[in-house]
Amino acid sequence: MATAPTSESATAPGRIVVGVDGSQPSLQALRWAARQTALTGSALEAVLAYELPGAAGWAGLPELPELPELPELPDDLDLEGPARRALAQAVTTALPGEQAVPVSQTVVMGNAAQAILDRAVGAELIVVGVRGHGTFRATLLGSVSHTVTLHAPCPVVVVRGTAEQSEAGAHRSS
Repeated sequence: MATAPTSESATAPGRIVVGVDGSQPSLQALRWAARQTALTGSALEAVLAYELPGAAGWAGLPELPELPELPELPDDLDLEGPARRALAQAVTTALPGEQAVPVSQTVVMGNAAQAILDRAVGAELIVVGVRGHGTFRATLLGSVSHTVTLHAPCPVVVVRGTAEQSEAGAHRSS
Protein backbone atom coordinates (compact mmCIF):
# COMPACT_ATOMS: atom_id res chain seq x y z
CA MET A 1 0.00 0.00 0.00
CA ALA A 2 1.40 3.39 -0.99
CA THR A 3 1.76 5.99 1.69
CA ALA A 4 1.07 9.67 1.27
CA PRO A 5 4.14 11.85 0.93
CA THR A 6 5.23 13.56 4.09
CA SER A 7 5.80 17.29 4.15
CA GLU A 8 9.52 16.54 4.30
CA SER A 9 9.53 14.29 1.22
CA ALA A 10 7.15 16.58 -0.69
CA THR A 11 9.45 19.56 -0.26
CA ALA A 12 12.81 17.85 -0.53
CA PRO A 13 14.95 19.86 -2.93
CA GLY A 14 15.72 18.24 -6.23
CA ARG A 15 18.35 18.69 -8.88
CA ILE A 16 18.47 20.97 -11.90
CA VAL A 17 20.68 19.92 -14.81
CA VAL A 18 21.99 22.60 -17.16
CA GLY A 19 23.86 21.98 -20.41
CA VAL A 20 26.95 24.16 -20.78
CA ASP A 21 29.26 24.52 -23.78
CA GLY A 22 30.84 27.90 -23.02
CA SER A 23 28.67 29.81 -25.52
CA GLN A 24 26.82 32.93 -24.39
CA PRO A 25 23.43 31.18 -24.58
CA SER A 26 24.72 28.37 -22.35
CA LEU A 27 26.07 30.93 -19.87
CA GLN A 28 22.64 32.59 -19.85
CA ALA A 29 21.06 29.18 -19.24
CA LEU A 30 23.47 28.62 -16.35
CA ARG A 31 22.53 32.00 -14.83
CA TRP A 32 18.82 31.20 -15.22
CA ALA A 33 19.28 27.79 -13.61
CA ALA A 34 21.24 29.31 -10.71
CA ARG A 35 18.41 31.78 -10.05
CA GLN A 36 15.94 28.88 -10.11
CA THR A 37 17.99 26.88 -7.60
CA ALA A 38 18.03 29.91 -5.31
CA LEU A 39 14.21 29.92 -5.42
CA THR A 40 13.70 26.18 -5.04
CA GLY A 41 16.65 25.06 -2.94
CA SER A 42 17.56 22.53 -5.63
CA ALA A 43 21.09 21.40 -6.37
CA LEU A 44 22.60 22.62 -9.64
CA GLU A 45 24.56 20.33 -11.95
CA ALA A 46 26.37 21.84 -14.94
CA VAL A 47 27.08 19.30 -17.70
CA LEU A 48 29.59 19.69 -20.52
CA ALA A 49 30.05 16.97 -23.14
CA TYR A 50 33.00 16.52 -25.46
CA GLU A 51 33.60 14.14 -28.32
CA LEU A 52 36.67 12.66 -29.96
CA PRO A 53 38.00 14.55 -32.95
CA GLY A 54 36.06 13.72 -36.13
CA ALA A 55 38.77 11.58 -37.71
CA ALA A 56 38.70 9.21 -34.73
CA GLY A 57 35.13 8.32 -35.63
CA TRP A 58 36.29 6.79 -38.92
CA ALA A 59 38.08 3.94 -37.20
CA GLY A 60 35.34 1.42 -38.05
CA LEU A 61 35.46 2.05 -41.80
CA PRO A 62 37.10 -0.59 -43.96
CA GLU A 63 40.44 0.38 -45.42
CA LEU A 64 40.00 1.52 -48.98
CA PRO A 65 42.85 2.45 -51.30
CA GLU A 66 41.38 5.89 -52.03
CA LEU A 67 41.09 6.84 -48.32
CA PRO A 68 44.15 8.44 -46.78
CA GLU A 69 45.78 6.78 -43.79
CA LEU A 70 44.19 8.20 -40.66
CA PRO A 71 46.55 9.24 -37.89
CA GLU A 72 46.25 7.36 -34.63
CA LEU A 73 45.40 9.33 -31.54
CA PRO A 74 48.34 9.71 -29.16
CA ASP A 75 48.13 7.62 -26.00
CA ASP A 76 48.60 10.73 -23.87
CA LEU A 77 45.84 12.74 -25.58
CA ASP A 78 43.85 14.42 -22.82
CA LEU A 79 40.48 15.74 -23.96
CA GLU A 80 38.84 15.56 -20.54
CA GLY A 81 41.28 17.99 -18.88
CA PRO A 82 40.57 20.87 -21.28
CA ALA A 83 36.84 20.09 -21.08
CA ARG A 84 36.96 20.28 -17.26
CA ARG A 85 38.82 23.59 -17.44
CA ALA A 86 36.31 24.95 -19.98
CA LEU A 87 33.38 24.00 -17.74
CA ALA A 88 35.02 25.51 -14.65
CA GLN A 89 35.72 28.71 -16.61
CA ALA A 90 32.10 28.85 -17.83
CA VAL A 91 30.77 28.44 -14.29
CA THR A 92 33.03 31.13 -12.86
CA THR A 93 32.31 33.46 -15.79
CA ALA A 94 28.53 33.08 -15.52
CA LEU A 95 28.12 33.08 -11.74
CA PRO A 96 29.48 35.16 -8.87
CA GLY A 97 31.81 33.26 -6.53
CA GLU A 98 29.22 32.44 -3.88
CA GLN A 99 26.86 31.00 -6.53
CA ALA A 100 29.60 29.11 -8.40
CA VAL A 101 30.92 27.18 -5.39
CA PRO A 102 28.03 24.72 -4.89
CA VAL A 103 27.61 23.95 -8.60
CA SER A 104 28.33 20.31 -9.34
CA GLN A 105 30.39 20.11 -12.54
CA THR A 106 30.10 17.01 -14.71
CA VAL A 107 32.17 16.36 -17.83
CA VAL A 108 31.06 13.52 -20.10
CA MET A 109 32.60 12.10 -23.26
CA GLY A 110 29.85 11.73 -25.82
CA ASN A 111 27.04 13.45 -27.61
CA ALA A 112 25.91 16.62 -25.79
CA ALA A 113 22.16 15.94 -25.97
CA GLN A 114 22.57 12.35 -24.80
CA ALA A 115 24.88 13.41 -21.96
CA ILE A 116 22.31 15.93 -20.72
CA LEU A 117 19.49 13.39 -21.00
CA ASP A 118 21.50 10.74 -19.15
CA ARG A 119 22.39 13.14 -16.33
CA ALA A 120 18.77 14.32 -16.11
CA VAL A 121 17.42 10.96 -14.96
CA GLY A 122 15.86 11.75 -11.59
CA ALA A 123 16.24 15.53 -12.05
CA GLU A 124 13.35 17.92 -11.60
CA LEU A 125 14.34 20.22 -14.47
CA ILE A 126 16.70 20.56 -17.44
CA VAL A 127 17.88 23.97 -18.63
CA VAL A 128 19.55 24.48 -22.01
CA GLY A 129 20.49 27.54 -24.00
CA VAL A 130 19.84 28.10 -27.67
CA ARG A 131 21.39 30.63 -30.02
CA GLY A 132 18.94 33.09 -31.56
CA HIS A 133 19.25 33.51 -35.33
CA GLY A 134 16.87 36.37 -36.07
CA THR A 135 13.72 36.50 -38.24
CA PHE A 136 12.10 33.13 -39.04
CA ARG A 137 15.09 31.08 -37.93
CA ALA A 138 14.69 32.49 -34.40
CA THR A 139 11.75 30.13 -33.92
CA LEU A 140 13.95 27.08 -34.45
CA LEU A 141 15.74 25.21 -31.71
CA GLY A 142 19.30 24.03 -32.06
CA SER A 143 19.96 20.33 -32.46
CA VAL A 144 20.87 19.77 -28.79
CA SER A 145 17.95 21.71 -27.35
CA HIS A 146 15.58 20.10 -29.85
CA THR A 147 16.69 16.57 -28.95
CA VAL A 148 16.59 17.32 -25.23
CA THR A 149 13.05 18.76 -25.39
CA LEU A 150 11.82 15.73 -27.34
CA HIS A 151 13.31 13.06 -25.07
CA ALA A 152 13.62 14.67 -21.62
CA PRO A 153 12.55 12.67 -18.57
CA CYS A 154 11.45 15.92 -16.87
CA PRO A 155 10.41 19.49 -17.76
CA VAL A 156 12.82 21.54 -19.89
CA VAL A 157 13.47 25.28 -19.95
CA VAL A 158 15.06 26.63 -23.12
CA VAL A 159 16.80 29.96 -22.55
CA ARG A 160 17.09 31.97 -25.73
CA GLY A 161 20.28 33.83 -26.60
CA THR A 162 20.58 37.28 -28.08
CA ALA A 163 20.31 37.73 -31.83
CA GLU A 164 21.06 40.61 -34.13
CA GLN A 165 17.83 41.68 -35.78
CA SER A 166 19.08 44.07 -38.43
CA GLU A 167 22.20 45.04 -40.28
CA ALA A 168 22.14 48.36 -38.37
CA GLY A 169 23.25 46.37 -35.30
CA ALA A 170 19.97 46.53 -33.40
CA HIS A 171 19.80 43.76 -30.79
CA ARG A 172 16.81 42.08 -29.27
CA SER A 173 17.07 40.00 -26.16
CA SER A 174 15.22 36.74 -26.77
